[in-house]
Amino acid sequence: MFVARSIAADHKDLIHDVSFDFHGRRMATCSSDQSVKVWDKSESGDWHCTASWKTHSGSVWRVTWAHPEFGQVLASCSFDRTAAVWEEIVGESNDKLRGQSHWVKRTTLVDSRTSVTDVKFAPKHMGLMLATCSADGVVRIYEAPDVMNLSQWSLQHEISCKLSCSCISWNPSSSRAHSPMIAVGSDDNSPNVSAKVQIYEYNENTRKELTSSGGPTKFEIHIVAQFDNHNSQVWRVSWNITGTVLASSGDDGCVRLWKANYMDNWKCTGILKGNGSPVNGSSSQQGISNASLGSNNPNLQNSLNGSSASRKHS
Repeated sequence: MFVARSIAADHKDLIHDVSFDFHGRRMATCSSDQSVKVWDKSESGDWHCTASWKTHSGSVWRVTWAHPEFGQVLASCSFDRTAAVWEEIVGESNDKLRGQSHWVKRTTLVDSRTSVTDVKFAPKHMGLMLATCSADGVVRIYEAPDVMNLSQWSLQHEISCKLSCSCISWNPSSSRAHSPMIAVGSDDNSPNVSAKVQIYEYNENTRKELTSSGGPTKFEIHIVAQFDNHNSQVWRVSWNITGTVLASSGDDGCVRLWKANYMDNWKCTGILKGNGSPVNGSSSQQGISNASLGSNNPNLQNSLNGSSASRKHS
């Protein structure tokens, strides 16, 4: 049974994102007040703010945790066109700071020319990598070649989605039978726009071959699916824990579930209203002709809308 507990976050403006760490005992929030707050859960179940600092010069849209294997590391992104990586440092230099922690900015990623609307770390088996997406329609993938030096990040790939991007999500599957994938949602509200949700596949074998031969670690990425079933902006995309089902939420108040069949054709398998009830006929009939797209189809056309217009103008 879920029990609702409110927290006095003390942000001075809208809270845009809440993110839990891997163990669920730490939480980060970000806001239009340009700050990030870190919260720790006590044994009694109460949440206490243990850090608060200004992170950007604009609204902070997203905050996300890296896997704890890489330490206590956060990434944030903002309307100020940047993403930043933060690391928690425990004071050891003198008695006053001993045992106390503070967050240090390790790097600022400045490649975007527009608002950076989402940032996500890749699954840990891929190493310390993160992806950002921007209102300019570009997904950028970065890698830290030395996990002990988080001030150095290299831009590995840029994916042009041709639509304003609002959200991204890495496929968490670590199975060798599945290549890593990243889903992208768009907040473009143009009525004739398609492909507002796209799935890209990452060719890890190519990257390994290039790395072993002494070449750059850039990798091949190709699109495997696009969906044309949302008639509204897309707010979020998220995979299930096994990486077999993708959920997308739109401004129409519905959540759509997408799954690939044995032929790698992606289909809408269900539509849920905001209250959790299914939409009649959504499981297999509604919109399937537009949503069924094969990975070998060169003319993929699909669509999802997804992010708030305020991210472009806030």
